[in-house]
Amino acid sequence: IEIDTERGMVVVETSDGMLEQSYGDLLIATGASAVVPPIDGVEREDVYTLHDMADGKAIRDRIEDDNAIERAGIVGGGYVGVEMAEALEARGLDVALFEMLPQVLDPFGEAVGEAVAEELISQGVDLHLDTPVEGFEGEASVDAVRTPEGTIPVDIVLVGAGVTPNVALAEAAGVPLGETGAIAIDEYGRTSVESVYAAGDCAEMPHAVTGEPDHVPLALAANRAGRAIGQTVTGGPTPVGSIAGTAAVKAFDLEAARTGLLDHDRAKAAGFDPVSRTITTTSRAGYYPGGSELTITLVGDQESGRVLGASMVGEEGVPKRIDTVATALHGEMTVNELENLDLSYAPPFGPTWDPVLTAAKVLGSSLG
Repeated sequence: IEIDTERGMVVVETSDGMLEQSYGDLLIATGASAVVPPIDGVEREDVYTLHDMADGKAIRDRIEDDNAIERAGIVGGGYVGVEMAEALEARGLDVALFEMLPQVLDPFGEAVGEAVAEELISQGVDLHLDTPVEGFEGEASVDAVRTPEGTIPVDIVLVGAGVTPNVALAEAAGVPLGETGAIAIDEYGRTSVESVYAAGDCAEMPHAVTGEPDHVPLALAANRAGRAIGQTVTGGPTPVGSIAGTAAVKAFDLEAARTGLLDHDRAKAAGFDPVSRTITTTSRAGYYPGGSELTITLVGDQESGRVLGASMVGEEGVPKRIDTVATALHGEMTVNELENLDLSYAPPFGPTWDPVLTAAKVLGSSLG
């Protein structure tokens, strides 16, 4: 409950009372918490957030304990909102999803957002885009979601509005935060306070494309940084590495993924001149049965030709292919170098020209 950096001590609250524990090196790994937006009525019963296993169990138990719960409202069209729409629909609930932005999965770009929205609707999700939630109606328990469009009845609500880093403990101890609001660290995970490190969802990490500190709370980066700091404090200095915001999400029968910089304004702010192209091709060789459409948006820098980011959506093979682009980002490869990679080929898995290579070829023709 307290860090005393001058004495090298943490104060711990236990069931038996308070105790102090000294440290030589300290790792702050306090994670993140689900954002609870200031929506009128958010304190009502049957309004949930989902960030850990206990949250998931509470939602599951509530649904299983009451057969009268038939309709769920989801606030937010990000990772949690999209995945939970499928999970709740699979449990037999009618699902209404509310997103204040014009598309779901906004960090994935327009092509992915449109495709996933169509998939949600085709699967029976009552999708409300450009729809801010004004409040939750009901007495003790929620029974409706209030929006500018009107009031939509629900029996349970899941709020998936993102996460915020848990930094109060660090901040109270005088550990500086970065511009993102997470704990600032150097390449080895060290804060500016002697012998104090930070890793995981509470800490910043350098972005692989911009080189600037960023906060993208995802599991691999947290695990990798924690392992690196463990090696560093035991005598083998190991950088925590960089992040590219590589992520994948399942939306019913679709797979979506993204990596790097997709937003042109953000790319320009980082000093790039972004150019993007979107292609739609097949996931397998045209003559091999079972293939489906795969859409890729690839972004590059006009001047240097460097790969800046990508997003993809389709029914198969998406996470595998986004990893190719993520590797290119970490290697600071150009679009031309990406186009000339020797990627695997077999008709059941892709066309002769892998869709990533095709996307690079199309984008490359637009770069200087």
